[in-house]
Amino acid sequence: PDITNERSKLADKIIKGRYLKDKDDGIIIAEGLANYLKIGVNDSILLVEFIKLKIKEGYHVIEAAQLASKARFRAVLLTSITTVAGLTPLLLEKSMQAQILIPLATSIIFGLLATTLLVLFVVPAIYSILEDFKK
Repeated sequence: PDITNERSKLADKIIKGRYLKDKDDGIIIAEGLANYLKIGVNDSILLVEFIKLKIKEGYHVIEAAQLASKARFRAVLLTSITTVAGLTPLLLEKSMQAQILIPLATSIIFGLLATTLLVLFVVPAIYSILEDFKK
């Protein structure tokens, strides 16, 4: 077997968050996308505001990004953990009524896990890089 091809298939399924369920319900997954993007955008906006606040306090951009990330780490992580914990029972449900909502829960859970990492690590880095371009 082609290991590279198998790895790319696995990565594709993990990224899409559908490796638990082989359903492809487009509109429901799109609704899940909209829901976890709302959480991710809100977390990102608050993080950027914290970075700006630290810059106004006199910190250098990189140090401000680090301090803001530390300050918002708990809130971002708790938001993600509680949302995932709340949706996990739905994801594991076997009843027929829940089958239509399982793709929604799947897309929110796996999307939110990826978004959490992006908010905590990528947003501060990109903000720092963009601030360097301004100078």
